[in-house]
Parts: sequence; C-alpha cells; structure tokens
Amino acid sequence: MTTPSRLPQPYGHDGSSNLADVLERVLDKGIVIAGDIRINLLDIELLTVKLRLIVASVDKAKEMGIDWWEDDPALSSRARRNELARENAELRERLARLEELEAAPPTARAKRTREDGGGDAV
Repeated sequence: MTTPSRLPQPYGHDGSSNLADVLERVLDKGIVIAGDIRINLLDIELLTVKLRLIVASVDKAKEMGIDWWEDDPALSSRARRNELARENAELRERLARLEELEAAPPTARAKRTREDGGGDAV
C-alpha cells in the first residue's frame, strides 16, 4: 500500500531536475540572501555582522545596476590599468613641480615653499 507524498513534486518538466537547471533559473532571475548576526552581553552590543549575498548572472547584475567588480583593481585588469595611469599622472605632476621648484632662484624657491605651506627651502 502506498501513501500519497506530502512533499511537493520535484522541480522540472518531467519530474526530475538537475543542478544545472536549478542554477540556470537562479542565475536568470537572481536570488538575494540577507541576514544579521548580533552578539550581545548583558544588553551591550559587542558585535554586529551584516551579511548580504546576491546570486545572479553578470548580465542580470548589470541590469540591476551592480557592477562594482569593473572598478576593483583586484578583479579587473582595466581598473588596474586605470589606477596605474592615475598614479603615474600624479607622480609626473609632483615631479614637474619639484623640477620647477629646483630650477627657480633661491629667493623665489623660499617664497614658493612658504606659499605652498611648507617650511623654508634649503
């Protein structure tokens, strides 16, 4: 004698599904998991950890306006190149100011150093 199952039917068209089907649906639609962990001792909050997890395809994330990985130098070679180019430009500007300061006569150098907020030039 068989008893009817109280569980819902398995996910899928023919009653069976595999991990690829489930993953495809999750990535297509996206899923958000959020939670907070709080540790209190005698009504004093010692630690709060906020967990937020979004699982979605790259296309779906961009559609939602999430693209932080494109600007993170640890994850994007383009962002790394942009950061290096910015740093290079700043260093070239500083070098040009130092060379200009060095080429100026000593009295102008001392005046400019005071105007820039530094001490007297040597």
